[in-house]
Amino acid sequence: MTQVLAFNKWDCSAIKVQDPGLIRYINVNPVIVPKTGARFAGNKFHKSKLFIVERLINRVMNPGHKGKKHYKSSGRLTGKGVKAAKIVEDALKLIEQRTKKNPIEVLVKAIENAAPREEIITIEYGGARYPKAVEMAPQRRVDATLKLFTQGAFHKSFNSRTSEVEALAKEIIQAYNLSAESLAISKKFELERQADASR
Repeated sequence: MTQVLAFNKWDCSAIKVQDPGLIRYINVNPVIVPKTGARFAGNKFHKSKLFIVERLINRVMNPGHKGKKHYKSSGRLTGKGVKAAKIVEDALKLIEQRTKKNPIEVLVKAIENAAPREEIITIEYGGARYPKAVEMAPQRRVDATLKLFTQGAFHKSFNSRTSEVEALAKEIIQAYNLSAESLAISKKFELERQADASR
């Protein structure tokens, strides 16, 4: 039987998700061309069955606005799938060069490191609002992490000499190393600190 490699380059058969809460939500079954064309977009929770690299590609197409700065996100992000796939593939090649490890494994470990466990919601009692800490759902943990990876990369490469590829690779490597320079890691610590304070 022919073995399928991600992008026809990287073997994913030995990759294991260590975080027990995320095992069902990070799919590491590889596909050569990670692009299903939104076939299952209307199906609830189906995105957790997609190859994790494809979910990153989909996020790169639209990282979303951060801090209401729409001038950065409006009009520029038009969802070009082939371009997004090329950015992610080149970023994975760069990760492989710098870490000398399987880049899909580095990506999975980075997601596990940066996935926040808690978040804050606001509840209202008699006109007054109070923050309350709640556990974050596992699929939302993965979604939030991918969003922060792409936002961190997008904002570092916006009007800058740093390319999107380099910024994305750097963000993932920093999250893999648990470095506070990664936007995703710093946001995770901040969220969990706020949740701890509002118990």
